[in-house]
Amino acid sequence: MKHIALGMTGLDVSRIAFGTWQLGGDWGSFDEDAAITAIRHARELGINFFDTAQGYGFGVSERVLGMALRPEITGDRDSVVIATKGGILPGGQGRDASARYLRDGVEQSLRALGVETIDLYQVHWPDANVPAAETAGALQALVDAGKIRHVGVSNYDARQMAEFAAVRPVETLQPPYHLLRRGIEDEVLPYTVEHGIGVLAYSPLASGLLTGRFDETTVFEDGDWRGRASAFTGDDLKRNLAVVRRLTEFAEERGITVSQLAIAWVLARPGVHVAIVGARSSANIEASAAAADIELSADDIAGIERITLDAVPVVGATPEGVQ
Repeated sequence: MKHIALGMTGLDVSRIAFGTWQLGGDWGSFDEDAAITAIRHARELGINFFDTAQGYGFGVSERVLGMALRPEITGDRDSVVIATKGGILPGGQGRDASARYLRDGVEQSLRALGVETIDLYQVHWPDANVPAAETAGALQALVDAGKIRHVGVSNYDARQMAEFAAVRPVETLQPPYHLLRRGIEDEVLPYTVEHGIGVLAYSPLASGLLTGRFDETTVFEDGDWRGRASAFTGDDLKRNLAVVRRLTEFAEERGITVSQLAIAWVLARPGVHVAIVGARSSANIEASAAAADIELSADDIAGIERITLDAVPVVGATPEGVQ
């Protein structure tokens, strides 16, 4: 497994991070034992970077991750890098990046994970109702108190990062980024490169669209947010599935899966340090981890660009609902 220094944090992290959104209930049911086994297998594959959030089941995902990483947490803490996020309210009520809510959230995350310090704490979504100075100042105070080591943000644009950085540096950014969602390329990625910010791209498989497993008849179980998302219904879905089928053929010609192609493409983008990949089984994380070793040629990149010209840009879930 290839590693990289995560921007200005200096953290040595695997280029594939194990993401745990799927363990919080928003993606339907999951087998806890299978999830723990998958996390343990990720460690065997050399993955040392794990991303979760308070909002993923409000303690559920963090607790499962903490259980799975108990050997490292109690015996070799520096061998894993644990990232979590805070600042959203339960039940789709929105966002709260106030100092009080973040302080409480950090304490809850510490307990759920079973750790004394969080390696990377990220503001999950920007909060227009709270001054950036309050949010940034509160997180710096938590660094000073030894509760967290590094501070990042998620889903921020360049202006929002600049406002935050006026008080303390933004060390990392976690944005959505994949072949069907490329909005960060115009302003966000240039900003992060200029300022030495580590980028953790989430949803590199477009919430499953780029796995090749779905077709026009796919039905999601109750509780899976994708069942309410426009990206998984109607003519836009049909158009993007046609693109995915062409990408699948393109990948198979190179002896890899379309999922691996999509992850390798994200990791090949300038300014991207890490791709966050979720998995509920050991087989899935093994296939995704292999993508870190795939080197795409300039011709490969050009071919992918030609195919995706026909794609419809997609969006995802927010704390307030699904688009």
